[in-house]
Amino acid sequence: MQVRIRSVGGTALRLAESVLLASGQRQARQNAWAAVCENRRHAEDRAPGPGATGPVTEAVRR
Repeated sequence: MQVRIRSVGGTALRLAESVLLASGQRQARQNAWAAVCENRRHAEDRAPGPGATGPVTEAVRR
């Protein structure tokens, strides 16, 4: 399990959001950010390992 350290700026941003935004908008933003983070994790899992040449095959390179 990862432990994330929250910055003072992030805390201040969340406080400002709680005052300025309706709870639905705040939740939507949090859900969107969670989706972005999850997508990045999936992209890292799909990334080719070191030494991978990509979609080019040996026959094409000759």
